[in-house]
Amino acid sequence: MIYIDLNDFMINFFNFFGLIFSILIIIVCVLIGVAYLTLLERKVLAGMQRRKGPNYVGVFGLLQPFADGMKLLIKEAVIPLVANKFLFMLAPILTLFLSLASWSIIPFFTSSLIADLNIGILYIYAISSLGVYGIIISGWSSNSKYAFLGSLRSAAQMISYEVSLSLVLIIVLLNAMSLNLSMIVLSQNYIWNFIYLFPFFCIFFVLLSFVLDKSQAQAKV
Repeated sequence: MIYIDLNDFMINFFNFFGLIFSILIIIVCVLIGVAYLTLLERKVLAGMQRRKGPNYVGVFGLLQPFADGMKLLIKEAVIPLVANKFLFMLAPILTLFLSLASWSIIPFFTSSLIADLNIGILYIYAISSLGVYGIIISGWSSNSKYAFLGSLRSAAQMISYEVSLSLVLIIVLLNAMSLNLSMIVLSQNYIWNFIYLFPFFCIFFVLLSFVLDKSQAQAKV
């Protein structure tokens, strides 16, 4: 006879669904945040070019990201005839999965943490380096020389930015003497890192803006 402790089963059951709910909340918030960052970028570029930018969908164009998302969902999937269809469809899925996987260890609040890794910084390094493979696979699987050369250029650009970002992050983890992101956050109880590491913060901000701009351009393509 196999006996099942009902209390332990219910606790594990609620913990499992609580984890799934937390993952869904993080994914939805990240996707909405990225969508509105794209809207902010389009508004700023429109202001620089003396035009209004997105302003038809919703008040002041605030519903434009949802319209863009709906358009992407109903668009026809165009696959080249000579492409490797499996890898061509796998590449964007892999890129999206890896970009979302890095958020699982970000300590938003003290209690809202999906995975508390002692090597959190190394995990972020690994995920960011694996993201390059999605770009290379997408270009190679299309069986087009131009797309493949473009993917190699994008991969080289991503690697060059990520190396510089990694060097800046090394300064932060040396200051906190820990690879755990929660410990790095707790090390800023008295003073934030960007105050006395302001030059490195500026470098990190510039490099991160280049990486985000490149990622948005690839998503639009």
